[in-house]
Amino acid sequence: MAQKVRKAVIPAAGFGTRFLPQTKAMPKEMLPIVDKPVIQIVVESLVEAGIKDIIIVTGFHKRSIEDHFDAPSSDLVKNLKMGGESKKHLLDEVRAIGNLANFAYVRQKGPYGNGTPLLNVRHLVGDEPFIYTWSDDFIEATPSDFRQLIAAYEKYGVSCLAAVRATKDEEYKRWGFAGGREIEDGVIDAEVIIEKPGKDKSPSDLGNVSSFLFTPDIFNYLDEALAQMDEGGELYYNDALRLMLEDGKRVLAVEIKGGRFHDTGNKLQYLKTVVEFGLKHPDINGEFREFLRKLEL
Repeated sequence: MAQKVRKAVIPAAGFGTRFLPQTKAMPKEMLPIVDKPVIQIVVESLVEAGIKDIIIVTGFHKRSIEDHFDAPSSDLVKNLKMGGESKKHLLDEVRAIGNLANFAYVRQKGPYGNGTPLLNVRHLVGDEPFIYTWSDDFIEATPSDFRQLIAAYEKYGVSCLAAVRATKDEEYKRWGFAGGREIEDGVIDAEVIIEKPGKDKSPSDLGNVSSFLFTPDIFNYLDEALAQMDEGGELYYNDALRLMLEDGKRVLAVEIKGGRFHDTGNKLQYLKTVVEFGLKHPDINGEFREFLRKLEL
């Protein structure tokens, strides 16, 4: 039987330069989607899928992420209690955030690239399968992308990459794409994974985005990729996946059924996501919808 998936790793050490000057002092992962930071949306989805331990890889300027997932300060608790019954739901909500999961924080060290955070957490993940997911984008789906990835892993027992169908030409220039034999509807047994191939050279229309479920042997292949890297080079998880495929290891691209990808690390897509979530928010959706309807541009 496949090992139970209990852990997740979230890299959050980037500088968020696309959102400067806003991110000069505030991490991009803490940008709000109406009233929740992006990273909290990701964490809540992980917890809903059964993840118990969440390891966040940070940098020196990311202390506010740790504070957010900690217990609320005594001053905040006192202030909310003074608000009486009208603020009780807010007090309950901020208290619950610190109890969502077991959080661990690791400072990122090593070469540039999204493979480095994985090596930084190897000692905490151990010999277990785990989810690796970004902190500035997410796939909205029911069941969640994490539940769908875990279901695929439990069925096949191999590394699984979340995928959505590309519908725009520019997406083929921004995502990685897997090609290979389709072993069931929306599941590709990958023979090749190509990063940003362009539409004409893409092996399929299944773009690998947002989240991944890796078996622990990914670490050995990252070691190999690091050893092959030129001095001053960059280390990416795709380097390890390429070596895994060359070694005959199976990797699946799993289409997230009903998935809607939100790239909140991009200014325009971030604003679109805020608008979409604002239109669904129970406190403001009616007035906000009316505001948008009357807006004169």
